[in-house]
Amino acid sequence: MILMEHIIREGHPSLRIKAEEVKFPLTEEDKKLATDMLEYLINSQNPETAEKYGLRPGIGLAANQVNSLKRMFALHLENEKGELLSFVAINPKIASHSVEKTYLTTGEGCLSVDRTVPGYVPRYARITVKFFNVDGQEQKMRLNGLPAIAFQHELDHLNGVMFYDHINEENPFEPVPDAIPFGEK
Repeated sequence: MILMEHIIREGHPSLRIKAEEVKFPLTEEDKKLATDMLEYLINSQNPETAEKYGLRPGIGLAANQVNSLKRMFALHLENEKGELLSFVAINPKIASHSVEKTYLTTGEGCLSVDRTVPGYVPRYARITVKFFNVDGQEQKMRLNGLPAIAFQHELDHLNGVMFYDHINEENPFEPVPDAIPFGEK
């Protein structure tokens, strides 16, 4: 079971290294990593389990964050229709994206970052993604809103990029051109 102590924090070199493609069929070790990452997210969103094990709630977790340089991450969150998206993406790619941008009005957070980093993180508003599931089947999905933001955040991890790398240092809350803010009612 992945605990907070297994999640590496900013400053650790693995967070800045591009992860390696995963080969199929998956090894038992890779299958366990995939299962464990998704299990962490599910557990972290359950208030009793999170409190019992001291888990910080998360909606995404990349292999880099548990010091494994493999191109896979887990997501566990609801889309705007209230449908649960819960999966592990292996060798994920963005096949296409909107010109329009979005950003979380509250800013982004990260299980590997123990501080609040204020500022807007520009992301594509809509993306079409491709990845493989643990059985090696290719998946294609259209995402928007929070799932699109989370997918891009985790994909960045696999490329050694942290969310705050996208924040405008001079003016962290500068309006993002052609963007629809996400999170405002």
